[in-house]
Amino acid sequence: MLKLTRALFCAAAVTVASLAQAADPVIIKFAHVVAENTPKGQGALLFKKLAEERLAGKVKVEVYPNSSLFGDGKEMEALLLGDVQLLAPSLAKFEQYTKKVQIFDLPFLFDDLAAVDRFQHGPQGKALLTSMDDKGIHGLAYWHNGLKQLSANKKMVEPKDARGLKFRVQASSVLEAQFKALKANPRKMSFAEVYQGLQTGTVNGTENTWSNYESQKVNEVQPFFTESNHGLIDYMVITNSKFWNGLQPDVRTELEKILAEVSIEVNKQAEALNQSAKQKIIDSKTSEVVTLTPEQRKEWRDAMKPVWAEFSKDIGPELIKAAEDSNQAL
Repeated sequence: MLKLTRALFCAAAVTVASLAQAADPVIIKFAHVVAENTPKGQGALLFKKLAEERLAGKVKVEVYPNSSLFGDGKEMEALLLGDVQLLAPSLAKFEQYTKKVQIFDLPFLFDDLAAVDRFQHGPQGKALLTSMDDKGIHGLAYWHNGLKQLSANKKMVEPKDARGLKFRVQASSVLEAQFKALKANPRKMSFAEVYQGLQTGTVNGTENTWSNYESQKVNEVQPFFTESNHGLIDYMVITNSKFWNGLQPDVRTELEKILAEVSIEVNKQAEALNQSAKQKIIDSKTSEVVTLTPEQRKEWRDAMKPVWAEFSKDIGPELIKAAEDSNQAL
């Protein structure tokens, strides 16, 4: 009788523990490498707010900004190991997982952000989100940082003005080829080193968005900017494929809806921030901003366009055509 009572007690304890475990919320760690007051930082916080409101008791989101959980070089490994569940790395970080995402680094492919949106929301752009599933990485959304401009220690109006200059680039084969097409010298350098590199002359110029230039005070060490809008800095919000597929279907569906809402807000904030940052740089009077005429911009585009052919086989000519077609409004 005593043994039976103990068995029943143990079974009941296991049942209670199982129920408690089932009731525990899913922990989603969202790590990123920028400050909380950036569009990406604000997007992560808005995702946390909406997820915990709409999935109360089912989901708990922990946000780790400023590389406070994992640094720039370790976050992808952490995602694959399941130590973090959401990241939003720059698109330039994915070429080792799929060459197709290199399409976003091709120079002068998109005329403006409206064209980028049309492509990313179209079938080919959506397919890129799932193109790394076999590597354990599942894309959920695109978040804008903005279009890139050129900076240098000399005035650049024509492509030949870039010849011989040393430009800082992210670790991307396409971006290296882009500057080599101008007969310039690309130098891979982390974002944190850019200001000092420009200050000391290790590099003479760089490419970035207005908001990144202004937040890092690059205008203090670069006397000239060329408003080229030649490329894109965007992020892909990604998760671990196994983790995502293991979520309850209703939870997963609601999180997808939330991310779609958050993405609209992030992209709106990013564009507003870029325009504000550009004006701050102009008002600072530390640098001259060169605005290209349509004819001058075409010269830059023609000088860099051979890069498309160089990477066409890896990316896929049909994908490049779809992106180029997005420049035509529907």
